[in-house]
Amino acid sequence: MTEDLKKAYRTMMDDHFPPEMSIHFGDQVLLYRKRTWKIKDEKTGDTIEKGLRYGENPGQEAALYELVNGNLILGDCRFIDPGMGLVSAITEEDMIRSGKHPGKINLTDVDNALNIMKYLRAGPASVIVKHNNPCGVAYGSTLADAYHKANMADRIAAFGGCALFNRPVDGPTAEMITHNYLEVVAAPDFEEGTVQKLAQRANLRIIRIARMDRLSDYDTMRFVDFKSLMDGGIIVQQSPLNAIRSADDFMPATCEYQGITYTIDRAPTEQDYADMLFGWQVEQGVTSNSVIYVKDGVTVGIGTGEQDRVGVAEIAIFKAYTKYADALCFKTHGIPYKELELQVEKSEKDRELLDEIDEKTKKAKGGLIGATMVSDAFFPFRDGVDVAIREGIRAIVQPGGSLRDFESIQACNEADPQVTMVFTGQRAFKH
Repeated sequence: MTEDLKKAYRTMMDDHFPPEMSIHFGDQVLLYRKRTWKIKDEKTGDTIEKGLRYGENPGQEAALYELVNGNLILGDCRFIDPGMGLVSAITEEDMIRSGKHPGKINLTDVDNALNIMKYLRAGPASVIVKHNNPCGVAYGSTLADAYHKANMADRIAAFGGCALFNRPVDGPTAEMITHNYLEVVAAPDFEEGTVQKLAQRANLRIIRIARMDRLSDYDTMRFVDFKSLMDGGIIVQQSPLNAIRSADDFMPATCEYQGITYTIDRAPTEQDYADMLFGWQVEQGVTSNSVIYVKDGVTVGIGTGEQDRVGVAEIAIFKAYTKYADALCFKTHGIPYKELELQVEKSEKDRELLDEIDEKTKKAKGGLIGATMVSDAFFPFRDGVDVAIREGIRAIVQPGGSLRDFESIQACNEADPQVTMVFTGQRAFKH
């Protein structure tokens, strides 16, 4: 059975999807062409032409299509035009090293990393994505510094993930990557000698993304978003647009309730605004319901896909503590926290080592002291805000619009030290 499963993951599915696909919106037609690459057959060694390895799971045929013709205008919305492909336009030259030939998730991870990276223009940045959700996002003084911060934000989740960079990968960054296990590394380019260094990791896909110098252009472009139903039906919607382009776009947290106006007492500082903007940008790529925490341009805890807001706020806190302890253990002892925990249980290591890490993590509150809380929708009750305030956060970003916004404002004003909060005026659901 185990060998059968291993074989399934290595198998390249046959692809019976047509070379072209057209979608009609009334009399407007969008034409798509299937993307394939010439690769060596893993069994025969012969050169073959192949698209995706398989879909979300082995046993699912899948195909990648690029928009090549058609200009769709519906109402006052002009959707993205042909010739703007990123992941869908990856050529054989861009697929620098296919490793174990990529499947659907490998490329959708790159796509969602780009969905976040298109906002990150303040400096060298790294986005690490796993299962289409960010597990670590960071700015750095250098690209290597950004990658180190993003990786250490959640070393556990980053294992086997996709790392995207907004600068050409240089030697120091490539050296760091070789010490970790990634499925995909993507960047606008790779400096001389870095591909050979990266190729030391077996099966790593190394992908160059053209047009990353124009990534900011995609801020205002909508695409048609399809949701297929289990009965064969389809829901079609416009892709969302992020209205928060700069700190000036945030709105003061204020509301009126029973004739009383409630406002935030503490105005955001320049550093608050920087993290608020960074956090809201990262939030655009997180599956809902979600709450995330960021600090100094680095993600601290990311809670995704939960049904209740206070629950996801607590999960993100738990993850922040867990990841902080693991990073501290790795820096101090060179091994993951769970490995040290196992060694202590087997009496191979002194329990004091574990207790010391736990105590430092508790004292630092998992790195949440001074962090910014970001929620993709409003807080229906103040409990979600309260659990974060107890961890020492300093700022909150949320859409606003709840009947109980006044309670969240009260919670921020009652905090010691006081917490600041802004509204975005829009939610950022992503399902």
